[in-house]
Amino acid sequence: MRINFKNLTVQVLIAIVIGILIGQFFPATGIQLKVLGDIFVKMIKMVIAPIVFFTIVIGFANMGDMKKIGRIGGKALLYFEIITTFAMAIGIAVMFIVKPGAGMDISNVGKNAADVAKYAKQAAETPHGFVDFLVSIIPDSVVGALAKGDMLPVLFFSVLFGLAMAGLGEKAKPLTSFFEKMNDVFFRLVAIIMRFSPLAAGGAMAYTIGKFGIGSLFSLGKMMGSVYITMFLFVVLILGTIAKIYGFSIFNLLKFIKEEILLVLGTSSSESALPRLMERLEKYGCSKSVVGLVVPTGYSFNLDGTSIYLSMAALFIAQAYGVELTWLQILTVLGVLMVTSKGAAGVTGSGFITLAATLAAVPGNVIPIEGMALLLGVDRFMSEARAITNLIGNSVATVVIAKSEKQFGLEEPAAPAAADEEAAFIGSGKLSEA
Repeated sequence: MRINFKNLTVQVLIAIVIGILIGQFFPATGIQLKVLGDIFVKMIKMVIAPIVFFTIVIGFANMGDMKKIGRIGGKALLYFEIITTFAMAIGIAVMFIVKPGAGMDISNVGKNAADVAKYAKQAAETPHGFVDFLVSIIPDSVVGALAKGDMLPVLFFSVLFGLAMAGLGEKAKPLTSFFEKMNDVFFRLVAIIMRFSPLAAGGAMAYTIGKFGIGSLFSLGKMMGSVYITMFLFVVLILGTIAKIYGFSIFNLLKFIKEEILLVLGTSSSESALPRLMERLEKYGCSKSVVGLVVPTGYSFNLDGTSIYLSMAALFIAQAYGVELTWLQILTVLGVLMVTSKGAAGVTGSGFITLAATLAAVPGNVIPIEGMALLLGVDRFMSEARAITNLIGNSVATVVIAKSEKQFGLEEPAAPAAADEEAAFIGSGKLSEA
């Protein structure tokens, strides 16, 4: 079988392998290549806010029905809360079965005290209360929110703007047409940026291996294995079952978004795939209005991978320190996580910061916050699993909401069969109509 080296999937895979080799044999060079991943993620973040704004506004304006908009939003939030709670419960259940933290050597915890203190300080400075979370959704300035790329404030303003346009009906048609043209321009820009994704994935992987070494992959192997297996089972069994109920195949969907998954694997950032994911889900068959509302909202409220990791990490530290948690304390951890995981959305390094905030918020500080040092060495590797699971979870959620609202156009979408078709699609940068 011939390998098409022009295919983006092939390029990203090759870049990741090269990055691993550079990081292993030339670690100093690998660490310096981190800048490639950083540049790419910044370029993607540059276009996320306007794409989210245009997509939501266009979808709402074309939908017009206020009741339908409210129904989709309410249904999505209910789905998010149920699934993320389920994800945390699964993580806790696996920890009780496997007990990877039992018997852990904690003698070297003090060596990373400074790093833990940094995350604890960031967690303390980040508002995590429910009221603080609600207030933070409303932007002080629309321009400021768009400039900083704060997802929740941008989402809040976009929804209000879209509702206002939907209420104007025919009067808003010229503005809707202009926004559609602007949206095409931004997705063309995404297509140009995506050509740099192999370099970004390779550079980020070279940094990871060069900084932490392949050996760090095995230092906490039992915990890492537990996290990866739990997330795999969650995707295949839980999300797979949900997909089957709603009449589509989880494996078909995974094949369809394989490039976005590989991009997240290389960069350890689900944000890097957000614009392309929205584009791909429309091509898969979901309507523009559902994609525009569910995907950006899911990036803050539907963090399945993060929820699994945080619940498992909290119990891992407790097991390592020999702390026997009561069921009331475990339920308290779950309750705190339900708030903190959303309050820290969009914060750089939010996984570790949220963990620090959670441990600090549990009454009695029964789980030592300094125990986070046990996970510092391998957190980078587990962040990839978190990001990929978040991406898949949001993809499934979008298709589920689209189907439940009869906003799904292609009942049996076929994944691109030929590499040249895929390359042509990437090159075009055009947003396909569902």
